Amino acid sequence: MGGWIKEHPILSFKHGRKVKFYVDGKEYEGYEGEPIAAALHANGIKVYRRSIGLGRPRGFFCAVGKCSSCFMIVNGVPNVRVCITPLREGMRVQTQMGKGEIR
Repeated sequence: MGGWIKEHPILSFKHGRKVKFYVDGKEYEGYEGEPIAAALHANGIKVYRRSIGLGRPRGFFCAVGKCSSCFMIVNGVPNVRVCITPLREGMRVQTQMGKGEIR
């Protein structure tokens, strides 16, 4: 873990406890309660899904849950907006291809 802002002259950052989560089967660490997208970005993961038509990479864009660029599969549920979904211990996150399949 190393991509988080630790100090800022104006903003204050309160992190939750460190938790482990999994992306496409690989283990990562993040802070409980932060958006999943923040933990992904801090761990160097920039592509969250592939577009429906051409399979183009999509990732962190609006950060307010309105654009659908950050859809991923979380704990088996497709189309989860990871920019507004809080990180929890043990979450299983997967890159989503196209629309995602309901399981």
